[in-house]
Amino acid sequence: MGNVAIALGALRSGIDFASGYAGTPSTEILETLIKIAPDRVYIEWSANEKAALETAAGAALAGGFALVTMKQVGLNVASDPLMSLNYIGIKGALVVVAADDPGPSSSQTEQDTRIYGKFANIAVFDPSTPEEAYQMISDAFAFSHRFARPVIFRPATRLCHGYGVMERSDDLRKSEPEGFTKDGGKWVIFPRLAYQNHIKLEAEQEELSEIFSEYWGNILIKEGTPKRGIACGGICYPYIQEALRDIKEPCALLKVSTFPFPKKLAVEFLNGLEEVLTVEELDPYIEEELALLAGGVRIRGKMSGDLPKAGEYLPGMVKEAVCKFLGLPFERANAPKPPPQLPVRPPVLCAGCPHRASFYAVKSAVRQLLRKGTFKKAVFSGDIGCYTLGNTEPLDIVDTCLCMGAGITMAQGLNRIEKEALNFAFIGDSTFFHTGITGIINAVYNSSNIVVAILDNSTTAMTGGQPHPGIGRTARGGCSPKIDIVELLKVLGVNYVKSVSAFDIPAAQNAVKEAATYSGVRAVIFVGRCVAIEKDRRGVIRQVDTDICTGCKLCVIRLGCPALTMKDGHASIDGGLCFPCSLCASVCPSEAIKEVNYEN
Repeated sequence: MGNVAIALGALRSGIDFASGYAGTPSTEILETLIKIAPDRVYIEWSANEKAALETAAGAALAGGFALVTMKQVGLNVASDPLMSLNYIGIKGALVVVAADDPGPSSSQTEQDTRIYGKFANIAVFDPSTPEEAYQMISDAFAFSHRFARPVIFRPATRLCHGYGVMERSDDLRKSEPEGFTKDGGKWVIFPRLAYQNHIKLEAEQEELSEIFSEYWGNILIKEGTPKRGIACGGICYPYIQEALRDIKEPCALLKVSTFPFPKKLAVEFLNGLEEVLTVEELDPYIEEELALLAGGVRIRGKMSGDLPKAGEYLPGMVKEAVCKFLGLPFERANAPKPPPQLPVRPPVLCAGCPHRASFYAVKSAVRQLLRKGTFKKAVFSGDIGCYTLGNTEPLDIVDTCLCMGAGITMAQGLNRIEKEALNFAFIGDSTFFHTGITGIINAVYNSSNIVVAILDNSTTAMTGGQPHPGIGRTARGGCSPKIDIVELLKVLGVNYVKSVSAFDIPAAQNAVKEAATYSGVRAVIFVGRCVAIEKDRRGVIRQVDTDICTGCKLCVIRLGCPALTMKDGHASIDGGLCFPCSLCASVCPSEAIKEVNYEN
């Protein structure tokens, strides 16, 4: 897999340090290192991407070769140290892997990391295949070490999760980091030093552009005297290769795998051409750079409307655009018969998920408060994680979701304008440690009036169950001090703190009502382990006694559990999906849902 290839290439480069924060599609890079090299490399899941980059920067200043992994939106969190670090430089080597997510399949944005490189004057490597990623990550470390600057490595979803066949090299870099060297103000980013280093960075961009014009990853194929050319990069390059395989029309091809842009190579490509089609996912980086050099050559692509400005590109789409550009017919030859239309399945929380119980407890308790007239309305701010699905029916209890940690801070702003409202902020335990703590401090400091609901399922569930500071376990499986969320909230000055079992609905409802009677910052922690880490299913499940069930559908309508359906006028529970959480039994007004013994 592409992410495995990146991890293996980083090992080949002789890395000493690896850190990151889990985020699809980058997660498997660090997980691979944890699996195959825990004794050779220091590895950590950091509290967030900013912490990951800053710890890696320290390792690089001590002469180490450091790797940092994250997804594209994680780079937003790490952008502050990234911008400044490029100004002061490093000593060893530092590669920041920021995996882009065209589509997007699992992200809030479709942002293009190449533009971050351009913004920060940081070199970017943009591989096209898993095989290329294996080699190119080593080149990224070599460039970082040579120029004493951080480097960005930008794989995209299809590369990260695609597969290739390659030979692994046993030629591993081996060296001992020299350690940190005091050097006056070299490593301190004073304004005057920043100004001088900015001048150096701009000069380096021209030098790197010349170097990258000779780099193997930037390819020019030009036979004869074609009048048309295609420029591409990233995962679009193999799509273009596939599209041109059966096309005999003369056509020049430029593949761009780096920032700074290889201007010299691009000028050679443009020479003699009349028009060029650029094919690249997300932003028109190659298209804009070619337009600056084009002279009389017509540049087509996103800006001309020949290709979509948003979304993921797929082979069929690319081939159709190429055929149209070359004036050739496009036929979907030998297209397989389309499969039957499958029923639409909306995203849903797992059966037995503690978040469903937490949402139900809050929703039912707040509904009672509103009926009594205690509050005029309630607004529920959400956050990034599995619990974003609280927005879907029938739960319908997440009104806003912006980015990691924003639920707590947005709730504060909402309440400042609409003081009569009861403002809730939902956040998961991992996200709380990522960026939620700052929001709590801000709320306490500014005497905000909000209720924070922390959904503690003892893992980073959405990205595969990675540990975090509240679990007491590190990336490599070692024990660490477990940060107690309850005690931390108390120390921070939260007025009311209560921890309850997510599945004890009466206790959870009472905690919500009690928190609502207080003012200031209040917090309720709903505790319930994620079903993905509760692997032992032995014990009891629930079944419906059809003699008692009235067919009221309340369990189905209120909970939306995938194990619950209606059958022959009665509620029915799928024993293969049911996880023994008891939530449906607590909702049933007829007490028709009973415990039964269950064996795997």
